[in-house]
Amino acid sequence: MIDFMLEAANYPFSIALAIMVLIAAIEGVGTLLGFALSGLLDNLMPELDIDVDTPDLNDHGAFGEFLTWLRLREVPVIVVLIAFLTSFSVTGYVIQYVLNSSVGFILPSLIAGPIALFLCLPGVRLFAGVLGKIMPKDETEAVGTASFIGRTAVITLGTASRGEPAQGRLKDKFGKSHYVMIEPDLDDHQFKQGEETLLVRQDGATFFAIKQP
Repeated sequence: MIDFMLEAANYPFSIALAIMVLIAAIEGVGTLLGFALSGLLDNLMPELDIDVDTPDLNDHGAFGEFLTWLRLREVPVIVVLIAFLTSFSVTGYVIQYVLNSSVGFILPSLIAGPIALFLCLPGVRLFAGVLGKIMPKDETEAVGTASFIGRTAVITLGTASRGEPAQGRLKDKFGKSHYVMIEPDLDDHQFKQGEETLLVRQDGATFFAIKQP
């Protein structure tokens, strides 16, 4: 079975499975240590600037409707990502196993991958929904980054100056910690590690702050 899973044609599915296990492990350890991988994902992908907490998500068109269908308004992005990687991997392995058992061959990865990608989407929705029901409510509330404005954030790593953001931590309305990149809103301000700031505006993945009054 291990040899089958590690076949070259099954590389997309074995890689997806490995990434899923790694993310789940990091998120699990992070929960114990107060470190939010899900918060850092927003900074690694700044171009994905869609506020899933707003009721008019469907205004983003078909893509917004698709994200809603995947339950991105019901569970955190990290949960949907784990659900996708799991569903994609399982779907791909099932397809290849059935073919290998019935006709004696498996599809090349360039063919099996897109097929599994399409067929796994209902599984993503189902798996994300199940996780949303079994996880504590305060851990499954998806909040938009726009709701961070007006909240207090503590600089956790580095020194923030104009043009050189540093990492900070804040808590949302559900008490969940998020990690964001913070930059002073005023040119002559500088925030050192451990200093409290007040977030006043957002530009992409970067938040601008003033000194806590």
